Amino acid sequence: MHDHFNAEIVTKTIENKQDAVDYLTWTFLYRRMTQNPNYYNLQGVSHRHLSDHLSELVEQTLSDLEQSKCISIEDEMDVAPLNLGMIAAYYYINYTTIELFSMSLNAKTKVRGLIEIISNAAEYESIPIRHREDNLLRQLAQKVPHKLTNPKFNDPHVKTNLLLQAHLSRMQLSAELQSDTEEILSKAIRLIQACVDVLSSNGWLSPALAAMELAQMVTQAMWSKDSYLKQLPHFTSEHIKRCTDKGVESVFDIMEMEDEDRTELLQLSDNQVADVARFCNRYPNIELSYEVAEKESLRSGGAVVVLVQLEREEEVTGPVIAPLFPQKREEGWWVVIGDAKSNSLISIKRLTLQQKAKVKLDFVAPATGTHNYTLYFMSDAYMGCDQEYKFSVDVKEAESDSDSD
Repeated sequence: MHDHFNAEIVTKTIENKQDAVDYLTWTFLYRRMTQNPNYYNLQGVSHRHLSDHLSELVEQTLSDLEQSKCISIEDEMDVAPLNLGMIAAYYYINYTTIELFSMSLNAKTKVRGLIEIISNAAEYESIPIRHREDNLLRQLAQKVPHKLTNPKFNDPHVKTNLLLQAHLSRMQLSAELQSDTEEILSKAIRLIQACVDVLSSNGWLSPALAAMELAQMVTQAMWSKDSYLKQLPHFTSEHIKRCTDKGVESVFDIMEMEDEDRTELLQLSDNQVADVARFCNRYPNIELSYEVAEKESLRSGGAVVVLVQLEREEEVTGPVIAPLFPQKREEGWWVVIGDAKSNSLISIKRLTLQQKAKVKLDFVAPATGTHNYTLYFMSDAYMGCDQEYKFSVDVKEAESDSDSD
């Protein structure tokens, strides 16, 4: 009920408490109340009984949403969506999850913390714990890179954390645990994207970039320290070692090799080579150019506008190639301006990119002087194709009234 109300408040279908009561009268719940009053602890089914019960239900639900900072209630009657409520509605996320994200994420959160916070989402409360499964999970806890402190192996959130880490480490799992992992992964990307939104709303740069990298890691089933070549189909650790010994370290290096050198190095069958070629053709190779508009006349307190142009080199676009991710997904991108020195995220846009795109980012010009920024272009699906550019702006004093006369 909370999440339905939140979504309707975001779309402005519900703008006050009376709207919320009216909304409930159109639901199946209302029909059930009249048919089965005992189940809902109703004393009777007169109009008065129903009306009181609905009002109480609305009061409680809206109060919970207000507590979790998803909505605001004004004059004890009118309701309006807040930033967290909008993020929850956009990504179909439980209101308690977005409250958890808001309270747990901070300016210092790293990948390890992100995995823990996402695993604690209400969405994972229903992950089953089967009879005698705690022994399997205990073994898994010994193998994963980020050890848990005093884990309870009958807790679905602990299980989620272990299975997410096992996925990133590409561990072999039983069929049942594999099926649980698929269920976990089906929700993971939108939970990560919601974390990015919460972090960027707070202006925290490094954890937002870490969350973007986590989206890539989860999609490609690897850790950020792993070789980017691990994304390529049929590439074993043996293939990767042969490549790195030859100084071939990125997907672009593989693309640039002569055919015969590549064939000799990889020693794959024709069908496997075709899969590698398909991945390389789909792998994003994007030309980025940018300019700061009216760079010479920036004034403190005015707007700094950065125009970014993006153009895809390859003609082929389509769903992300990620053999170990259970769902079909389209690639998305973030363009971010940040000040790495102060860990500040200053401007962000999310986009999907077919062939070309233009993106306009803006922010308020800071105090007078020279300021250094970084422009980040981040994928949410592939590793090794992010780009970053350093630029600086010279800000002059704000115009006084006498200047403009």
